[in-house]
Amino acid sequence: MSTPLQRSLFDGFGEIELGPLTGVRRTRLTEGAWVDLLPGWLRGADELFERLATCVPWRADRRPMYDRVVDVPRLLRHYGEDEAWPDPVLNEASAALSGYYGRELGEPFRTAGLCYYRDGRDSVAWHGDTGGRGSTDDTMVAILSIGAPRALLLRPRGGGASIRYQVGHGDLLVMGGSCQRTWEHAVPKTRRPVGPRISIQFRPRGVH
Repeated sequence: MSTPLQRSLFDGFGEIELGPLTGVRRTRLTEGAWVDLLPGWLRGADELFERLATCVPWRADRRPMYDRVVDVPRLLRHYGEDEAWPDPVLNEASAALSGYYGRELGEPFRTAGLCYYRDGRDSVAWHGDTGGRGSTDDTMVAILSIGAPRALLLRPRGGGASIRYQVGHGDLLVMGGSCQRTWEHAVPKTRRPVGPRISIQFRPRGVH
């Protein structure tokens, strides 16, 4: 099921650097939702993966499901706006995203949530980030994906045909507008041998 991280041949030689936020491709969905994609925004993403995999105090959560408690199929760590983030590159990425999207969003990105998908057995089920203001307000969630590529799927809330993105090695994917309310996203399990991936989600205050 799992394989070690295979470094990308196009990912530089240990240098970690954000590229310009030019060439972002926007796909407009239904009901005011949209998705932006910028492949390879972060150069040196595999180096950042190794840093975060080692230095972040990852947490294995458990949650109730029906009549039992089960393991959450991924490792987690959330950083609030008043916490020191685990690598300065995350601060730089948040600042760059706030500068680019700030006028459209109306506020900066303030938190960073990290998910560590160790292999194809790790996943996240269909959901929207509606635990806070995302349930009522248009907002944005910006995902920086490092490590091996994994499928990220989106579908209209309530069901319908899904859209598939393959993100990894420094790709940026931003879900905006009504996306958290009117669409759902998921990272499905896979039986294919896949390497590990870390997803870094930047959110404004009150969105989770």
